[in-house]
Amino acid sequence: MLKLHHHPMSAASRFVRLVLGEYGERAEYLEERPWEKRRDFLALNPAATLPVMLEDDGPAIVGATVAGEYLDETRGVFQRDKRLLPEKPLERAEVRRLTEWFLGKLDSEVTRYLVRERVFKLEMSADAGGGPPDASAIRAARANLKHHLRYLGWLAESRDWLAGPRLSYADLAAAAELSILDYLGEIPWEKEPAAKDWYMRIKSRPSFRPLLTERVRGLPPVHHYVQLDF
Repeated sequence: MLKLHHHPMSAASRFVRLVLGEYGERAEYLEERPWEKRRDFLALNPAATLPVMLEDDGPAIVGATVAGEYLDETRGVFQRDKRLLPEKPLERAEVRRLTEWFLGKLDSEVTRYLVRERVFKLEMSADAGGGPPDASAIRAARANLKHHLRYLGWLAESRDWLAGPRLSYADLAAAAELSILDYLGEIPWEKEPAAKDWYMRIKSRPSFRPLLTERVRGLPPVHHYVQLDF
């Protein structure tokens, strides 16, 4: 059986959960607070980063894109038209490029800062880096978000799905990041209607439902977070 060490506000973890949902795979979800650096968790991943996936107590599969490739090779190859990585090499390259864009660039320039300052610091001890939020980091992340939303809107307006005619890892990567930012009320959806339409489509998929039910203690989501048509 698959096990996934994750955190509800980790976009990389959400990406893997969405992939599992799309492929109809059941898994045991183990919530991890990576800043605590538990000894057992460090034994799986000395970098103390999420997500970490295991199958049948085998070796740790560390990282969102690594887990995504593993699931494509072990599950996606049997999914035919529902496979989340295309068959053609150039199409696969575009999906991989955008997956890295969202899980890498968007996360490092926007999501990671906002989650750390607005969520994780509330749970972290002072020794682990907890404390009041850094206003300058939040301002920088919000400024960067404008550019990413513009790009997302262009992709959504130009294509059926973000990487082409079919749902792919690129859409799930973007949705994983945007769902967290939406939970925090950070997205001015009215400025990018094409991005909003795309998000409503993917938000309506069954794989997304578990994400909409989760809550951060002491930090409820914006009122439209659970609404499929907002």
